[in-house]
Amino acid sequence: MNVRIVSLLLAFLVMGFGDLRGSFLGISREVFGITAAQGSLIPVAGALSFAIFALPAGLLATRKGKKYVLQLGLLLTVAAHLLPWFVLTRYVHLLAAIFLIGMGMTFLLVSGNPLLRDVTDPARFARDLTFAQFIKALGSIAGPYLLAFIVGLGFSWKGVFPIFAMVALMVWAAVNLVHIPETPPERPASLGGILGLLKLRVLRWKVLGIFLFTGSEMGMNNFLASHLWLSFGMDIQGDAIRYGQGLFWVSQGAGRLLGALALTWMSTPRFLFLCALVGLTGLAGLVLGNRDVAVASVVLCGLSFSNIWPCLFSLSVESMPLRSAEIAGLAVMANVGGALLPFLMGKVTDLSAVRFAFLVPLAAFAYVAALALPARVRS
Repeated sequence: MNVRIVSLLLAFLVMGFGDLRGSFLGISREVFGITAAQGSLIPVAGALSFAIFALPAGLLATRKGKKYVLQLGLLLTVAAHLLPWFVLTRYVHLLAAIFLIGMGMTFLLVSGNPLLRDVTDPARFARDLTFAQFIKALGSIAGPYLLAFIVGLGFSWKGVFPIFAMVALMVWAAVNLVHIPETPPERPASLGGILGLLKLRVLRWKVLGIFLFTGSEMGMNNFLASHLWLSFGMDIQGDAIRYGQGLFWVSQGAGRLLGALALTWMSTPRFLFLCALVGLTGLAGLVLGNRDVAVASVVLCGLSFSNIWPCLFSLSVESMPLRSAEIAGLAVMANVGGALLPFLMGKVTDLSAVRFAFLVPLAAFAYVAALALPARVRS
């Protein structure tokens, strides 16, 4: 594996840090006394960054280069993680920090995914992107377990922020030292040109799929610990995080390794359909199961969720490879689904019980399964 790919994989590791915000819902309900619906503002803050900055990041990538945008995203991530270490006494401060972290993640996602295609064999892009998502999952795993470890030592949960800032700064230094060749765009992008891509059916349905999937994943990230806490009495700063977000991301890591192997012999659409069916099974278990079934369902969901995004993104990019930065902008903008679906899950929780909140991603995964059917993949 050459140094270019290694440097990009380190950037994917940093991307995983943004998923730590899912652990803050239960903590915020305990520390700040908020409701589940108010807690949905946590994913809203992150998704708002995706909505605002994804297309500008895509435009910037076609003009200044994808590596430039990647470096900028890493520096934004450093600054965003340092802020809550110095100022975090109210819930609004946490929301502001998550918004800034989301901005950094947006720049990283828009640049990192198409850059990976520039340094890898196009025929292996889906597999390599799945492996890169495995590296991202390591960053996602680090968050909940590092948080639980810090709290277990008697320190404040805010101690994770300077650690992540330091790692992001080191990755920025590593990327800065490496030359990464880029495939030039057909032409400098325009806002109208990027939005015009949505007129193409081959992209429109996949972008909607990304919207629904990212909303489902963020909903899982925000509500798993609360489900294990409220439904089964697990400690919200300990076991609920370990067996909720922690196990979810560990399972995602395993799923991405398995996915990288499966994609060497299975077509991307067929593998996408298989993952969607496993996800539907896991989500049903979260709604209907007891404590043991719920924990097992977390594993099933992690295994299935792990490969949905890289499959949808690779199918989108391969339809128009010379406009990869613009497609990446649309795909990341679709992460605004991470605001809508968790909000709906919060409303369902407040009206009934947290286990029924998982009916929202269940419906979304039914669409993803339909999207993987051959007629949908080609259209």
